[in-house]
Amino acid sequence: MAVDFAQLREEPRLLMQAELRPVQGDRFQSTGFADLGPARYQLHDGTEMLLVESAQSVANRLEAACWDDTNCRLAPEVEGLPYVEVKHKKEHLTNSILEAHRINSAYILGGADQSFLKRLKKETADMKLGAVDIGRLAKAVLKYDANSLLHGLFLARSDLAGGRLRLPRALSGFVEARNVHEAESGGVKNDRVNPGTGDEGQTAKEGFGNVPYHRTEFTAERITAYFNLDLSLLRGYRLGEDATDVLIALALFKIRRFLATGLRLRTACDLDAVEGLQATRPEGFGVPDEDTLAEAIGKKIAACKKAKLFAEPPVTVVEWKPKK
Repeated sequence: MAVDFAQLREEPRLLMQAELRPVQGDRFQSTGFADLGPARYQLHDGTEMLLVESAQSVANRLEAACWDDTNCRLAPEVEGLPYVEVKHKKEHLTNSILEAHRINSAYILGGADQSFLKRLKKETADMKLGAVDIGRLAKAVLKYDANSLLHGLFLARSDLAGGRLRLPRALSGFVEARNVHEAESGGVKNDRVNPGTGDEGQTAKEGFGNVPYHRTEFTAERITAYFNLDLSLLRGYRLGEDATDVLIALALFKIRRFLATGLRLRTACDLDAVEGLQATRPEGFGVPDEDTLAEAIGKKIAACKKAKLFAEPPVTVVEWKPKK
């Protein structure tokens, strides 16, 4: 199935979902928050709901979906996309694909090597006064890190247009469970040397002795992953057909890769996609498989390179040295 970009030309959103289930048994562990614990809530009819994975976490997982950790490089299917690599003493340190703030990372803009920051200043020099030209900003960001156009960017630096350069997230997702029930269990951390209460400095507080604990997992009628690609936002950047299409194909590739290989969310939350990825808007849109998307990405990358929309070489290298 080829990627039908034409079907999406006038659509404001591409909405997708996939049904999930635990790979073994019925229990699963949800995400938790420091001041809240599991995020539970009720629908108006009293149905018990649970947030299994937050939008923030899914965004991080989608970003990492196109990075090959084993070989410390982009996945071969998306090779040629631009990004910024940070090196320390000629060794890879981090990059804009993995950094939480993408090209606004302190390791990219906050070190002694100001080469990339100077490039950005040049690209945005005439945005210091007046309304920010979002299209021109998006074009500059596309040149160095296409990933940032999908996952959002805030260049929060006063020396870059007064800290007003922002791009919202175009690709988002979350996982929630319906009609949930608690599954309580527990265990003991055993101390085989001295299981009883020890002397001062050797108590359970310091990790000594047998320490019992409880854990709360959940069962659910249904677990669903939802994804939203803001097509209107991408078209509003005025990047041209090839650049817009490569971003769409890249977003779909990330989702497919996440569902295929990234659903071990936690030790006790290992899930499978059981009914495949379905588009709910627009109706009838078929989401292509990974191989088809990879082929489309390759063709669109070549077209963008020919139009000189990407930096050359596509990997911009910054040397990390802390400022004195």
